[in-house]
Amino acid sequence: MELLKDNVSSHRYFILGGLDELGGLRPVLSVPFLVLLVVSLAANSLLLYVVVSRRSLHSPMCLLIACMAGVDLSLPLIFIPNVLLGVWLDLKGISLIGCLVQMYLLHFLGSCQSTLLLCMALDRYFAICTPLCYHERMSLPGFLRFVIPLLLRNVVVVLAVVVLAGSLSFCSRREINHCFCEHMALVELACGSTDVNSLVGLVSVFLVPVLDFLLITASYVLIFRSVLRSGKSASKALHTCVTHIIVMLVSLTFVLTAFLSYRVRDGLPAAGRVVVSIVYLSVPSCFNPIIYGLRTTEIRQNILKMLPSRSLVQTVN
Repeated sequence: MELLKDNVSSHRYFILGGLDELGGLRPVLSVPFLVLLVVSLAANSLLLYVVVSRRSLHSPMCLLIACMAGVDLSLPLIFIPNVLLGVWLDLKGISLIGCLVQMYLLHFLGSCQSTLLLCMALDRYFAICTPLCYHERMSLPGFLRFVIPLLLRNVVVVLAVVVLAGSLSFCSRREINHCFCEHMALVELACGSTDVNSLVGLVSVFLVPVLDFLLITASYVLIFRSVLRSGKSASKALHTCVTHIIVMLVSLTFVLTAFLSYRVRDGLPAAGRVVVSIVYLSVPSCFNPIIYGLRTTEIRQNILKMLPSRSLVQTVN
């Protein structure tokens, strides 16, 4: 009777044990987690405040950067506090519903990151290749025409992945070999066939980050061709394009590594999967404010105006 009760409870309750094998190093590992959380919250909150509070920064590109800051602000809050509670207080339990909600939010916000990069690429394409139509296409109605289908794609694709994961039957194993509810980490605990889940997961990766990366690359190829044909200096376009492509390529590499590690026999060890997943979810949240905020001239100038030292110098003068 006791065994039957344990098996039934395992369908609704799981243990996040991805960091258990680190043993005594777990408290030490909490330091970089805490640093990532604090830096992400501070940098993205500052960037979001500056763009929203300054009317001069309400251009399409700056608003896209603000949306990226909002996503980057939310992502670490979904999983890093849970990781810290697990390390400090040994609170590693999570219900099936809680696990599925966390999984949906993580994957949806992750998909929104690549979608926002695609929107930034389209903004640059319209500005450089079709400057006369830029304001029409990047006005709110024109902007929503190509953003809404992308967001609906993200909602439907991620929802399909999560619903299929939630419909699985879980046997006696209930320890998720991860520090948060990653899709394949939960699916591998199922006692039935998971071929459909694996296929849908693979399709979702190619429909969102891979497709977005291909569209971003294609848009920048068209931008380079337009700039070279017009005889204008390509330095500014090259600067923006290369930055976006590098960020997307690095993120895509980590996403594919984490995803394929579950499908390659004798692939990454569990600790390696955890590290890769944490990198692609949390590190961009710290570096995106620098890449897209401080390197954008208008935003950087407004941030400098807000610094106390600059205000003091102006008062003295």
